[in-house]
Amino acid sequence: MSQDTSSETTKAGFVAVVGRPNAGKSTLLNWLVGEKLAMVSKKAQATRKRMNIIVMHENSQIIFVDTPGIHEKERLLNKFMLQEVFKAIGDCDLILFLAPAKDSLQHYKKFLELNSKNRPHIVVLSKTDEVSGKDLLKKIDEYRKFQDRFLALVPVSVKKDVGKSELLGEIVKHLPMSPWLYDPDLLTTTNIRDIYKELIRESIFENLSDEIPYETDVIIEKIEELPKLERVMATIVAEKRSQKMILVGKGGSTIKRIGRDARIKIEHFAGKKVFLELFVSVKSGWSKTKKSLEEIGYHFD
Repeated sequence: MSQDTSSETTKAGFVAVVGRPNAGKSTLLNWLVGEKLAMVSKKAQATRKRMNIIVMHENSQIIFVDTPGIHEKERLLNKFMLQEVFKAIGDCDLILFLAPAKDSLQHYKKFLELNSKNRPHIVVLSKTDEVSGKDLLKKIDEYRKFQDRFLALVPVSVKKDVGKSELLGEIVKHLPMSPWLYDPDLLTTTNIRDIYKELIRESIFENLSDEIPYETDVIIEKIEELPKLERVMATIVAEKRSQKMILVGKGGSTIKRIGRDARIKIEHFAGKKVFLELFVSVKSGWSKTKKSLEEIGYHFD
């Protein structure tokens, strides 16, 4: 339920989370919100669109914006993904630059070039559990050379659950004074269709290797919400007939496995039983024209 904050001092703002592909942005956000909302994959460039994730902290509302990884590729879909990054950077009040502790500073230097309007940002030094204390201090010293460029540097470890309150507290310091922009009970402004789409895409990434996940997408055809059951019908779109055969698998084994994994994820999110029906279709060159990309939900400016 909404809360009356008229007599209280409140803050609210948009915080873009950026970094190289596969830096762990979605993992970080799921950890901060305490729910599985953003798509997670060990493979790079899994996230394609922005997603708003809302976290309440110290009477403040933080609207995190998950973004695709910062990268340079000529494919049209990759250009759309980079457009999503620039939109998030341009519209936000604050940026979190996610920097895995093992990374060199070249990705950060690239980000500084892209942040042409000098939006205020915090460096989040992540995956600190993967380096020794000595190496962590050395990495912090490397970033201190740029301390006039960032507001703060916050080390965190999702795996060891370290640094969450420190990071949220630092973010809140730099948010503008504002009434809450959304109902505080909301976890995301992203619609159900897009969340279900991402959960199915995640299952495709988990169950297939090589190029197949990158050349597929998902269209949610229908959602029927019943009191104790959710019926979801979705189509996996592939580029080639050979990819469809791999997606289906011998005797339908692969599509059944993808469907089972996706159904479990959707049930966890929906909090009730789910009947998921998956189909596979071939749409040659779907990722190569603006028209076909927009039909699947990727709209260019």
